[in-house]
Amino acid sequence: MTNIKDGASYAPSADIEPVVAPGEFKFAAAFLDHGHILGQCNGLCDAGAELTKVFEPDPERLAWFLERFPQAQAVASFDEILGDDSIELVAAAAVPDRRAGIGLQVLKSGKDYFTDKSPFTTLDQLSDVKHTVAETGRKYLVYYAERLHNDAAWMAGELIADGAIGRVLQVVNLAPHRLAASTRPDWFFRKSSYGGILTDIGSHQVEQFLTYTGCADATVNFARVENFNNPDYPELEDFGEMSLTADNGASFYSRVDWYTPEGLPTWGDGRTFIVGTLGTLELRKYLDVARKAPSSLLISVNGESVQERECLNQSGFPFFGQMILDCMHRTENAMTQAHCFKAAELSLIAQHMADKNR
Repeated sequence: MTNIKDGASYAPSADIEPVVAPGEFKFAAAFLDHGHILGQCNGLCDAGAELTKVFEPDPERLAWFLERFPQAQAVASFDEILGDDSIELVAAAAVPDRRAGIGLQVLKSGKDYFTDKSPFTTLDQLSDVKHTVAETGRKYLVYYAERLHNDAAWMAGELIADGAIGRVLQVVNLAPHRLAASTRPDWFFRKSSYGGILTDIGSHQVEQFLTYTGCADATVNFARVENFNNPDYPELEDFGEMSLTADNGASFYSRVDWYTPEGLPTWGDGRTFIVGTLGTLELRKYLDVARKAPSSLLISVNGESVQERECLNQSGFPFFGQMILDCMHRTENAMTQAHCFKAAELSLIAQHMADKNR
């Protein structure tokens, strides 16, 4: 189910031990506008969740989804999912500017919500959702896939948590993506719909920075967006960059863009460089360019050795099992709500700064 050339339908899967018994945790899928819904559902099903229902008003998209998840029962209205007390969580990948509104419906129905990134396109949406989370006690969870569904990125976090490179001082994320404009829906090119490149792809990068540095907040120092080479799509931002400083002093730089060359065998050559007081990590997330594709390579250097580890299919993507158990037990082991919101907030602030400066 994973097409390594197409980031929109990139959907990793893992053969892992379920964290729940069959039928113990049921979820539904809805609003399948982005192909990331496949990865969201893969992760949940791999960890033992049962996908019972799906709502999608577009018959072609619905058929596309049911071909991959035939166990789901198609329903005629979203209300059928909201009113089903057996469903614990709703996974959705709507057009970005609609994600918060759908999430509010889910939260108010007494269910948890698992949305594709970016979870918001405005700070007002974030504020509304924060209020409703506090009011309902439900979870608003986000598929920050570039860490949660990438082996090297996940295992780098485990090494850092174990103290392998000491205190993290800087994170650099480079995140090129393939545009494939002819395959994209109209909303992809409307700024009001997708929110901007830093809001969208950038939210992945900020989430990794917060995780690897262990910080709770950060200041945006610099942010920039451009449309360098796509005049046919004037509202598209094909290049973005930002710099942040964490509340613990760590620094961050990220470049995001739609400039993956056609000759690259994967949808992007995502790289992360992490400097710590005792060592460094380099992540080649999706391929080892000119040597191997797909690949998920982690290179570590410390005072004792240099190690190169092929992480592909090694992590088991523990986030999804942790998330299921968090929903059942009302814990926050997979990701705290504050962390989830902060990653989105900082990317929105960076986007606002870049829009103002452009």
